[in-house]
Amino acid sequence: MEGALTARDRVGIQDFVLLDAYTSESAFLGNLRKRFSENLIYTYIGTLLVSINPYRELGIYSTKQMDIYMGVNFYELPPHLFALADNAYRTMLAETNNHFILISGESGAGKTEASKKILQFYAASCPRTQLLDNVRDRLLLSNPVLEVRAALSSLPVPVHLCSLTCLSPYTCAPAFGNAKTLKNDNSSRFGKYMDIQFDYQGDCAKVSSINDKNDWKTVQKALSVIDFSKTEIEHLFAIIASVLHLGNVRFEANAHGYATLNSSSEVHWLSQMLGIHSQVLQEGLTHRKIEAREEQVLSPFTTDHAVYARDALAKAMYGRTFTWLVNKINESLANKDHSRMTVIGLLDIYGFEVFHVNSFEQFCINYCNEKLQQLFIQLTLKSEQEEYETEGIEWETVPFFNNKIICDLVEEKHRGIISVLDEECLRPGDATDLTFLQRLEEKVGGHPHFITHKLADQKTRKTLERGDFRLLHYAGEVTYCVVGFLDKNNDLLHRNIKEVMRKSKNDIVKHCFPSTEPDTKKRPETVATQFKNSLAGLTDILMAKEPWYVRCLKPNDSKQPGRFDDVLVRHQVKYLGLMEHLRVRRAGFAYRRRFEVFLQRYKALCPDTWPNWKGPPAEGVERLVKHLGYTPDEYKIGRTKIFIRHPKTLFATEDAFEVCKHKLATRIQAKYKGYRGKGAYQRQRDAAMKIETCWRGLMARKERERRAWAVKVIKRFIKGFMTRNQPAGVDNSEYLAFVRQNYLLRLRDNLPKSILERNAWLTPPPIMQEASSMLRRLYTRHMVRHYVRGITAQRKAQLLLKGVASALFKGKKESYPQSVPRPFADTRIGEQDINMKVLQLIRHERIQYSVRVVKYDRKGFRPRPRLLLLTQAALYVVEEAKVKQRVEYRALRGVSVSNLSDNFMILHVMCDDNKQKGDVVLQCDHLFEALTKLCVLANKHTCIRVVQGSVRFDIQPGRQGFVDFCSGQESIVYKAKNGHLMVESTQAKSR
Repeated sequence: MEGALTARDRVGIQDFVLLDAYTSESAFLGNLRKRFSENLIYTYIGTLLVSINPYRELGIYSTKQMDIYMGVNFYELPPHLFALADNAYRTMLAETNNHFILISGESGAGKTEASKKILQFYAASCPRTQLLDNVRDRLLLSNPVLEVRAALSSLPVPVHLCSLTCLSPYTCAPAFGNAKTLKNDNSSRFGKYMDIQFDYQGDCAKVSSINDKNDWKTVQKALSVIDFSKTEIEHLFAIIASVLHLGNVRFEANAHGYATLNSSSEVHWLSQMLGIHSQVLQEGLTHRKIEAREEQVLSPFTTDHAVYARDALAKAMYGRTFTWLVNKINESLANKDHSRMTVIGLLDIYGFEVFHVNSFEQFCINYCNEKLQQLFIQLTLKSEQEEYETEGIEWETVPFFNNKIICDLVEEKHRGIISVLDEECLRPGDATDLTFLQRLEEKVGGHPHFITHKLADQKTRKTLERGDFRLLHYAGEVTYCVVGFLDKNNDLLHRNIKEVMRKSKNDIVKHCFPSTEPDTKKRPETVATQFKNSLAGLTDILMAKEPWYVRCLKPNDSKQPGRFDDVLVRHQVKYLGLMEHLRVRRAGFAYRRRFEVFLQRYKALCPDTWPNWKGPPAEGVERLVKHLGYTPDEYKIGRTKIFIRHPKTLFATEDAFEVCKHKLATRIQAKYKGYRGKGAYQRQRDAAMKIETCWRGLMARKERERRAWAVKVIKRFIKGFMTRNQPAGVDNSEYLAFVRQNYLLRLRDNLPKSILERNAWLTPPPIMQEASSMLRRLYTRHMVRHYVRGITAQRKAQLLLKGVASALFKGKKESYPQSVPRPFADTRIGEQDINMKVLQLIRHERIQYSVRVVKYDRKGFRPRPRLLLLTQAALYVVEEAKVKQRVEYRALRGVSVSNLSDNFMILHVMCDDNKQKGDVVLQCDHLFEALTKLCVLANKHTCIRVVQGSVRFDIQPGRQGFVDFCSGQESIVYKAKNGHLMVESTQAKSR
């Protein structure tokens, strides 16, 4: 840092502690922005490193860069991740104690990449032995196993290496641990803590270089290198496939209302992969074992209970297998040398999260960040205080916000939020998410950091739904929706399904469901309690070590290089506690350096210390600062360091040093000139004249040769042009080579930019026609492959849906062409806009799509505003808090639409008796989107019928109604004199 103090106006200040306006958030952001614009992504706050994701390769992690930062004073070079890693390592060696590096930030800020770069640095700085190379390879190849993308929504639980509690495991990839989220393509959905052990010669006992390959072969290779047997690999993949198949198991109610299986093929595959008889599996998924006195009876499930049991089993299989996998990797990496070691812990943890809708997962993640912030402030204050006490400097108490009050609100026994949630999960009776919210209001209703709709004032109520509660975290307010809290917190498996799993022939399954496990008479810990205990264990580990921090920021949400979003960065600066940390570091002195370092840099500013100071460094520093005119309130002399209170004092010293450097350089230069005599000058002049004469002669000869060569080339070129259409020979070979090269160079600079530019290919000369044709075919195929590879999963899904819509409506419905360029939305109504009672009623059926519609009464054709909800199993027509009609997809006979430009659809429903409601007449502004989604979810791609003129529908069994369609001057809907519903629409404009 000392080497770049003078560049502060252009590239910003490298250490925020030296920021003059250190209490100003705007000044903090301005410094970050200035450095980011110069591609300087690292800035210090003392020893804390702030990192901004550049979203581009900067070339700052090479082996050469590693060498530069090895063994160098922390502030001697510009801020860098390698500087922090190296100083943590060297401090550990010097003090023979344990350290940890905590890397935090929100999704997409670059936390996981930072942890890999640190591991890469330690790998490069350690000696090479066969044993260490073996450990390197294993830790290296554990990344693809644990970090392969998995499209799952999960709750992270940090344990030794890493751990995961999965909440929705049905769409997982062939390995565990990372999720594709809306914010990041490869987001770590678990906290990863690694102990990197070092002995006292300085050799590394556990290191890694980075590797994040996601392909199948790499995962297979990784598993074999980490001591997984062929059988274990097969059993592991079988479990993953079983979880996927388990998610496809469906239930339906029999005549008595009990659940029966209608997924025989899925049960067959489950039976094959788990090695459990299909009949035993079916019984376990549809019945619960109850002890009645001294006998056991099987009680059948309802469909809701069966779905819950299926989900609980899937979560247990996935979660327990992940724990087994982590333990297996830890065993493979275990250090066999039990002599005393020092450790650098590396913690890559998820950041504070605030979304539009925040659920149980965000509650746990933010609670974790609350605990880490508490630890962060405690350790920072402790570190500052200890340094001042060691140096004999008086410590001034620093006021700061103690977020223990928020941690207690969440975790306090018997009255904290987690305790209330657990009580509600365990309480007999009809407990729901809403009763949990009511209990919260009773228990913690008066807490200053907790508010609900019921407890809020009139103004605040407008920002809260009835099913929400809001916590005032250290990083700001977060509103949580309680929907799903109870289901996600419960992690219960019925005893008989465990017994079923113990009959498996899959060794991993048998290991994960041991017979030694206690009976379920004692209810197991909930997910939140497991998370709280795991977090407490992690806190104990960290409290026993010396801290180093990396705070990762993302500059924008669109992953664009060079773009700095002030609002987004300001929000992250706040919830990462950076201003708080800066305030603690600046409570006393902005700058502190060891005497030797300070004296070595600034000794030229004082005649008494220049060129060398012979006495003790402390006395030399005293002599130097008195010569510079430091006042007593500007500095303090400690036992080994000088402390400077204000940045302006340091900057004035640095500016004086720059002036001094130039004066010294001028004096040295003048002294050197004085040594040169007249004779030497004359000899230099004569030598220079001789060299110039020789050079001129050489240049003249070269010019003559160049001209002769140019004449020959021109003659050959003219002769080649004249014989260009003859077969290749001596006269025209060079010219034809020039023609080919020239065409290829022009083609390189004028290639079509997209596959749609069919006529943009350059016209080739006769000799290049065949080659040009071949190149054009190859380039077109390449562009097509490049286009296909560049399609995101979301875009691909969109195109597939558009393809379905085309097959259904192209050339059949008049208004279809206008809908083609409009992208389909995932849904038109967020869950927060759907009534809580409705969500509770259909909570076991995941809502896949929702849209506002107008429903026309079957008899009088009166229009009624409604919501149309599509789940995995059925469609719902909803009026505010009431479900008006539920239609299972198997009961949907078909859908009729007209061939004109109206937006009406008639859903034809099976009606077996007079009590059932008949067909449904709906008007929808997003007709093509809604019908396409319906066809895909119902798996009925032939159910759409495009008709002309009139549609007959069933009002109820035995009674029919009619909807007539025609073109008119304006769009209008009314009841005609013949009793039919008349729908007139204007003619769609042709495209």
